Amino acid sequence: MIKTGTSYTIKVGDKSVPYNANFKFFLTTTLPNPHYSPETSVKVTLLNFAITPAGLEEQMLNLFVMLEMPDLQEKKNSIVADNAKSAQIMYDLEDKILATLSEAKEVMELLETDNLIDILADSK
Repeated sequence: MIKTGTSYTIKVGDKSVPYNANFKFFLTTTLPNPHYSPETSVKVTLLNFAITPAGLEEQMLNLFVMLEMPDLQEKKNSIVADNAKSAQIMYDLEDKILATLSEAKEVMELLETDNLIDILADSK
């Protein structure tokens, strides 16, 4: 968009076209993952309308379960939350084990202290 006098123009190809604030320009592509220059990416909004049949089926199933069996949906949501919580606890325990192993200077130091044994027992 270029300001010329009191109005704005857009350069399309080699021609300058008067700018209208209500103007919208849509482009479509068949490329699965198009790449645009950074200058273009900053100025536009990209929408990905690609959907697989399996993804659409999953969305429709979730909507059906939510409408017809809300108690089952609630149970699923709690299971997903519990899985996420368990994954975080496992990640934290792995970090503790690795930190304890890396802090030890000798193997005998690991065997003499009960710290690592306690952490491993917690990880069960």
